[in-house]
Amino acid sequence: MSQVNEHPRCTATMSQKPRTDHMSVPQQVTARPAWRDYLELCKPNVILLMLLCSAVGMFLAAEGMVAWDILLFGNLGLALVAGSAAALNHLLDATIDAKMARTMNRPVAQGRVSTQEGTIFILLTGVSGLAILYYLVNPLTALLNFISWLGYGVIYSIYLKRATPQNIVIGGLFGAAPPLFGWTAVTGSIDSGGILLLLIIFAWTPPHFWALAIDRIDEYRKIPDVPMLPVTHGVKTTSIHILIYTLILVPITTMPYFISMSGVLYLVAALLLGAYFLYLCVELIRGHNPKTAINMFRYSITYLGLLFCALLVDHYVVI
Repeated sequence: MSQVNEHPRCTATMSQKPRTDHMSVPQQVTARPAWRDYLELCKPNVILLMLLCSAVGMFLAAEGMVAWDILLFGNLGLALVAGSAAALNHLLDATIDAKMARTMNRPVAQGRVSTQEGTIFILLTGVSGLAILYYLVNPLTALLNFISWLGYGVIYSIYLKRATPQNIVIGGLFGAAPPLFGWTAVTGSIDSGGILLLLIIFAWTPPHFWALAIDRIDEYRKIPDVPMLPVTHGVKTTSIHILIYTLILVPITTMPYFISMSGVLYLVAALLLGAYFLYLCVELIRGHNPKTAINMFRYSITYLGLLFCALLVDHYVVI
């Protein structure tokens, strides 16, 4: 999942010759990091969308209302573990972030947070989040969060991102799990409903990220270590891939209705939201408007939020 960041004015001095290993960061600054720097490490806009999806998973798994302790501690633990994984991604990608306009002002890339400070923050948030999930929710949800932390923070950030143009597809599995986390927090088991919610985000992820990659293609061309699909195979091929995954996504989003997990209200919302997504896909392939890619990226965030809100409303509204 992606976000639009607002960055404070940079006061750090960049190192003239940064190391090339994954953990290399610009020169440290003497001032202590502000709390906003640590918040930014967590990618808060991404986490907010994750928490929405997690909460929907909880409510759909519950026959009535979700117990307050599960709702509170389940989402708190998820937020802490996800923030830890995001912070680890900041540390590992500091050199790459410093080369891109979208990410160059991030705290680690600018030296406002040092490697040591970032590592301590990662450990504190990750361990506390897992402990909350294990002791106050259930061991299964804690285990799944730990697997997701390893998948995104380590496997994707260190290897997959740099190994294949399909990095988004494979790595997307780790970022698609929040609704499943919410589901298991309530039920303590992995069921078909939770897996279906995961599949929705899994199919949504490639169109979401590839649309941004098309819009930022010039920046990605400067980073040969990250083989993004628009750079390796071209914008037209990527646009076709986006259409294919959206054609997969739309039918998957209708499945909750056909397995009696939701009603007509959700089905209508899913079809309408999906129809506009497909329209943007066609416009992207036609290539008449250079802003279509970024418009699709922004819409994809709105799309997922509205889709899961529709699931939630439909669950408690009988038509």
